[in-house]
Amino acid sequence: MSKLYLKKTQLTEMFTHCRETFPNEACGILAGKDEQVDKIYPTKNVSPTPYTRYLIDPQEQFKIFKEIEKENLEMLAIYHSHTHTHAYPSKTDCELANYPDVFYLIISLVNPKEPVVKSYSIVDGKIKEEEVEIND
Repeated sequence: MSKLYLKKTQLTEMFTHCRETFPNEACGILAGKDEQVDKIYPTKNVSPTPYTRYLIDPQEQFKIFKEIEKENLEMLAIYHSHTHTHAYPSKTDCELANYPDVFYLIISLVNPKEPVVKSYSIVDGKIKEEEVEIND
């Protein structure tokens, strides 16, 4: 993995989704090609403890995967928000990181007016910060 490329408008869309679901964690999937995000799939958090974790509805996730395949795209990243903590993977985030080849974006809403986004790879519990490039 190297770098994930996002447009400012896409980042704004994710920030809006995260603010709208506050105080629950927001979550979603990013798809594209060659590490450039082309499509954002905001999803509903169906976790029984939505304040401290996220879970994408399996049926919704399946529909998104089918659409990604139909559009000839790849799942590039999974994003979610941390509503009261910094943008760093929690122990639960690491335990649920089932896709070693995707980026995990965490959006911190510690300061909701100025969210912070960070990207990580998580493989076998090992966390590595990855680069995110924001373009116009």
